[in-house]
Amino acid sequence: MQFADVNGVTLHYQLIGGPASKPVIVFANSLGTDFRIWRDVIIRLAGDFAIVTYDKRGHGLSGVGTFPYKIDDHVDDLAELLDFLNVKDAIICGLSVGGLVAQGLYAKRPDLVRALILCDTAHKIGTADFWNERMATLEQSGIESIADTVLQRWFTPPFHRDSSAALAGYRNMLIRQPLAGYAGTCAALRDADFTQAASRISVPAICIVGDQDGSTPPDLVLSLAKLIPNARYEVIENSGHIPCVEQPEMLVAIILAFIDEFKLGGKSNG
Repeated sequence: MQFADVNGVTLHYQLIGGPASKPVIVFANSLGTDFRIWRDVIIRLAGDFAIVTYDKRGHGLSGVGTFPYKIDDHVDDLAELLDFLNVKDAIICGLSVGGLVAQGLYAKRPDLVRALILCDTAHKIGTADFWNERMATLEQSGIESIADTVLQRWFTPPFHRDSSAALAGYRNMLIRQPLAGYAGTCAALRDADFTQAASRISVPAICIVGDQDGSTPPDLVLSLAKLIPNARYEVIENSGHIPCVEQPEMLVAIILAFIDEFKLGGKSNG
């Protein structure tokens, strides 16, 4: 396992080497998960690209730090991790809150970002009332009290019906996240708004969404794509909020087509 002390917190990360002639792909995970959600994507890309993935603060094996968080805390964590790893000009792939972190990273440190892959995310996710209500529920009853509702948004009905063992595993992942880290990130989501910043994105970008996403529905993700100049937009069929779990082959195909279309395969990491 690999750990780094950055921005006042210990981050658990994974660096997988790849050709120096190709860009590094960085994966940022969603609320209530850790970097294991990217496994079935990473195994299809490993060897062709260097890969960085990590548990954001308050998740997985990373430290909790001081909470509640601001989205800039997550952004600065990733920026310092990439500086620590001497990675620049990377392709940043973020899911849900990870997509907000990716947008924030571009706004703050464009030298680190060659392109953006924004999965099941938006320029703003949810309302203040929604996140305040969730945080109040968490404080009173814990993560397990919302787990079933969250899983309904994460995965499609066929996944719930046919993948009971996997569903139980992802439920365990969710409820075992540190409560402070989960609630702290809810606060970051409540306050994050990249509506204005999205229009200033000038690197290649693609917005991807599962057709049955219950957390960031297709229309919301499309609204992000319309804000970003020349952004691509793709819908993955038979997927909920976490296509890297339900439809990894399709997600990888879209990622590779995007890299090929914009000729992103040249040397990029410092």
